Amino acid sequence: MVNQKGGVGKSTTAVNLGAALAVQGQRVLVVDCDPQGNTTTGFGIDKPSVKRDIYDVLMQEASIDEVMLRTEIDRLMLVPATINLAGAEIELVSALSRETRLRQALLPVAPRYDFVLIDCPPSLGLLTVNALTAAEEIVIPVQAEFYALEGLSQLTKVVHRVREALNPTLHVSGVLVTMFDGRTRLAMEVLDELERYFPQQMFKTQIPRNIRLSEAPSFGKPVILFDVKSRGAQAYLSLAKELTASVGAHA
Repeated sequence: MVNQKGGVGKSTTAVNLGAALAVQGQRVLVVDCDPQGNTTTGFGIDKPSVKRDIYDVLMQEASIDEVMLRTEIDRLMLVPATINLAGAEIELVSALSRETRLRQALLPVAPRYDFVLIDCPPSLGLLTVNALTAAEEIVIPVQAEFYALEGLSQLTKVVHRVREALNPTLHVSGVLVTMFDGRTRLAMEVLDELERYFPQQMFKTQIPRNIRLSEAPSFGKPVILFDVKSRGAQAYLSLAKELTASVGAHA
């Protein structure tokens, strides 16, 4: 999940798409690569009690298996992030193989999972580059608001550079419209504009503005455990089906 803008729904999507895929029978690993650790909190993990996290993996002091945690959902494991990770951005600058550390760490464990979802920080620094180097495809969550397209050309350039230098198979699998309210003209205009910009890559599912979806993280639960009938929960279940079908079509 990548977009250098904050507040567009990356962590919300990592938590809720991961949960929706797992309840539909997929084996899922969610990797939190954002020092804010919102994805970690979203699964009800108490960050002060986390002994080791993704920082230790990137600094090559621990394996993914050593830091991985169970979640409330069967078939869904989490690699947590804490504020320790804020130091990694600086420490990685002088490190050997600094862009490929996440990829190297994931290689031995990835075959055990149907989906590995990586939540990126809201910046285009080394943590995001590590995620892009490790990933096969990216989902870009975009808020249905006036500045939605701002910064997307910069993101597209970074993706292009990573593809050329580090990861030739990387591609945008989908642009996901979040916080969508189809009753407003602005939201519909933003949707049209995004469809012009990404004609082939828009997910059919849009994630609506939804109170239950906003409330769920404060209870440390994915929305499907908090209120499965809510529009937010249903949207992520529908997105999970859409993603599974598109992966099946490419397989």
